[in-house]
Amino acid sequence: MRVLITGGAGFVGSHLADAWLARGDEVTALDLAPDTKVRHLREHPGFKVVRASVLDRDILEGLVARADLVYHLAAVVGVEHYVGDPYQVLTVNINGTQEVLTAAFRHQTKVVFASTSEVYGRNTRVPFDEDSDRVLGSTAIDRWCYATSKAAGEHFCFAFARMGLPVVVLRYFNVYGPRLDQMDRGRVVTIFMGQLLRGEPLTVIGDGAQTRCFTYVDDAVRATVAAGLRPEAVGRAINVGSDEEVSVRELAARMVRIADSASLVISVPEEAVYDRGYEDIPRRVPAVGRMRELLGVEAEVPLDEGLRRTIEWFKRQ
Repeated sequence: MRVLITGGAGFVGSHLADAWLARGDEVTALDLAPDTKVRHLREHPGFKVVRASVLDRDILEGLVARADLVYHLAAVVGVEHYVGDPYQVLTVNINGTQEVLTAAFRHQTKVVFASTSEVYGRNTRVPFDEDSDRVLGSTAIDRWCYATSKAAGEHFCFAFARMGLPVVVLRYFNVYGPRLDQMDRGRVVTIFMGQLLRGEPLTVIGDGAQTRCFTYVDDAVRATVAAGLRPEAVGRAINVGSDEEVSVRELAARMVRIADSASLVISVPEEAVYDRGYEDIPRRVPAVGRMRELLGVEAEVPLDEGLRRTIEWFKRQ
């Protein structure tokens, strides 16, 4: 099979490329990011990287025309972007998705769209099942632009599905693991990781009672591969995650313990980290029945084991 992965040189994309190549398939990664996460694949005969934007219509059209399956992972992500450059978040995430779907529709090529748990917003009724309401704050709060951009992408997916395009929507819950993005930025795991490896205190925003469910990348990739292969997943939105719920303060404490570090865990006020436009979510827990039933996948890597692997990888870098 010939697989196209937009955002294929990124964190999840690089692991997804590994998985498809291990099956003996061909993989093309379309990405503007540096190819450091896929440097181990540079000599692989079944792999190539195309350095271009998902908004480059001519290049995208040619790549989709040659693909049997398209994964659309390319997006602007990270809290620093949500509150710092909402225009770029909205432009790339909405328009890029529309471009991918339009090209795929012309060639009737199946698309798996990478969405996010952020689409549920601040809904307090957990666990979130795939039909749960979306509860968002004011459009004047930049924090919601990412959730909005991904929800718009989902609407486009389901609109194209009504026209006959085979599409699967995956909503990822806090994926982490080796090859995560740069320390100190974006995800809570990488922010803590930078502080941990420098021996600094781990800074928890507020009281740290907010909870999340973290998904080790190997589990997320198994689900993502299955979404590309299983016909029963077509036309559905599917949560991809673990139901092991942990507070952010407990996450920090576990990372300190697993790393055998002397770092402290301290609290900082939200305004000390984000000047404006950010609103945290108290709980985010997925219902995982649809992932199990439609994809045949369950999260297998416990949080402590996943953190151990991730910390060891960062220490080697």
